[in-house]
Amino acid sequence: MTSAIWIIIAVVALAAGYLAAMAVSKKNATSSANRIIEEGRREAEMIKESKLLKAKEEEMKIIGEAERAANQRMQKAQTTEAKLKQREMQLNQQQNEQQRRKKELENLKSNLDNRENLLTTRSAEVEQMHREAQEELTKISGLSAEEAKEKLVESLKDEAKTAAASYINDIMDDAKMTATKEAKRIVIQSIQRVATETAVENSVTVFHIDNDEIKGRIIGREGRNIRALEAATGIEIIVDDTPEAIVLSGFDPVRREIARLALHQLVTDGRIHPARIEEVVAKVRKQVEEEIIETGKRTTIDLGIHGLHPELIRMVGKMKYRSSYGQNLLQHSRETANLCAVMASELGLNPKKARRAGLLHDIGKVPDDEPELPHALLGMKLAEKFKEKPDICNAIGAHHDEVEQTSLLAPIVQVCDAISGARPGARREIVEAYIKRLNDLEQLALSYPGVLKTYAIQAGRELRVIVGADKISDEETEKLSTEIAKKIQDELTYPGQVKITVIRETRSISFAK
Repeated sequence: MTSAIWIIIAVVALAAGYLAAMAVSKKNATSSANRIIEEGRREAEMIKESKLLKAKEEEMKIIGEAERAANQRMQKAQTTEAKLKQREMQLNQQQNEQQRRKKELENLKSNLDNRENLLTTRSAEVEQMHREAQEELTKISGLSAEEAKEKLVESLKDEAKTAAASYINDIMDDAKMTATKEAKRIVIQSIQRVATETAVENSVTVFHIDNDEIKGRIIGREGRNIRALEAATGIEIIVDDTPEAIVLSGFDPVRREIARLALHQLVTDGRIHPARIEEVVAKVRKQVEEEIIETGKRTTIDLGIHGLHPELIRMVGKMKYRSSYGQNLLQHSRETANLCAVMASELGLNPKKARRAGLLHDIGKVPDDEPELPHALLGMKLAEKFKEKPDICNAIGAHHDEVEQTSLLAPIVQVCDAISGARPGARREIVEAYIKRLNDLEQLALSYPGVLKTYAIQAGRELRVIVGADKISDEETEKLSTEIAKKIQDELTYPGQVKITVIRETRSISFAK
């Protein structure tokens, strides 16, 4: 019992100690809580004050920006208002000016109406005077109005013809002074900057041999060798009494060249029989084809022309063996190409395209077949077939006026082709054709009334016409030279240009006895 009481007392004491400790702990917690609350209150006050300061700063900033924006808008409004006022003043001035002009127009209209009425009145008076004068003239001259009109028209026609001829002559002189000088400069510079050699070819080739014994070996037993050679080359081989020479005749220069080279190899080798002839001719033909292609390539490289179709390159190489009026076609084409490039440069055009058109302008003279077309049209079709540009094709087709010229290259190619063909020594002309051309020139001028004599001089490049002084006046000589030039241009074919000089002289003869 006593131990139980002590236990209870101990428990109560422990409880009391625990309660006391709890009270102390609670008191400490309360004081800590109060301290924390106080610190939080102070921090809140500080945060509140900083936020208020920031808010005031933002407020001041926003107010400043608003004031600046308001000031800018106010300035813009003031500027716009000033412009509107200025515009209003201008409109008022324009309105006043329009009103003033309207009044002036009204005054002018009234003046015109008055003048029109006056002119109507005077016109009636003039018409009446004209009728009276016409009646008076009819009475005086004894001619009707229609007859007098016809005579007046005829006299005016004669005067107009004379005045027109003189006016045309003045215009031509003025044009020559202003335009011919520059044109001559361009043409002369183009010609002087290009120099080519002159090559003359024809339809026969002479093959020289060391002695006449080789002729028998070339002919062969019963002529079998010469027949085999002619069959293989397509060239007529003429073996006659000409010493140390054999003539190769044919219109195809490529075939003649093949026959010449084959004969050279056969004679050098010494083995001449039909089988050997066919073998050598086939080999030489292949060599010539390769040389043609190589010549075409070398020509295009020399002229700086790129991108040509291989077939066009081969045709350019074939020009080496083709001649036109005795002028080597390849040399003529190269010369024309260079002239075209120089002239195009002088005129500010593309010299590369002009050089290309000049080289290809006579490509229609060396086709593989022989169609019934002018060489200019055939060349244009070939250029179109091998994808040349339209202006190049037109320049090729129009250089002899077979088609209309649609590009600036066409007249350049036409002029340069004429320059290359017309220069002295460029082409060889048959004597009969040359004499016929001169006679045609003289006879054409003689067909005009009043012409006494004609003389074709300067190899047909100048025609002098002598007229009777009693049949043609000085004014009519100008008209006559123009008409003869036009007729020559329309009816005759000639290289270069022909100068027509009409001579009229008056001679007074007296004798002292």
